[in-house]
Amino acid sequence: MPLFEIETEAHIIISWADDEATAAAVVADAYPQENVMRLTRRPRDSWVISKSALGLVSTVPGEEPLLPCHTARECLSRAAGDKVHAIRLYMHETGDDLERARKVIESNMVMGW
Repeated sequence: MPLFEIETEAHIIISWADDEATAAAVVADAYPQENVMRLTRRPRDSWVISKSALGLVSTVPGEEPLLPCHTARECLSRAAGDKVHAIRLYMHETGDDLERARKVIESNMVMGW
């Protein structure tokens, strides 16, 4: 089954589908309010994401990179994937500020919580 990259206004979705119509249906099901802006059949059956592109590798000396975090994943689970609610939960659980909580939650969302 081919791997497709489907881009909407707010998301990039990676999904296996039999054809382009089935891949577009994934968006219609998950994000019915969004339009498909680009749909590309990937040439291979795997997908690679650069950690540095996601901000997971620190370029600041002495600053630790963001890593998958049990607390963040638990907050995402309790928030049923609602990013804003998960950020609030994470701030409450850890005492981190808004910017740090946002980075941790978003990086864990990208890593497939």
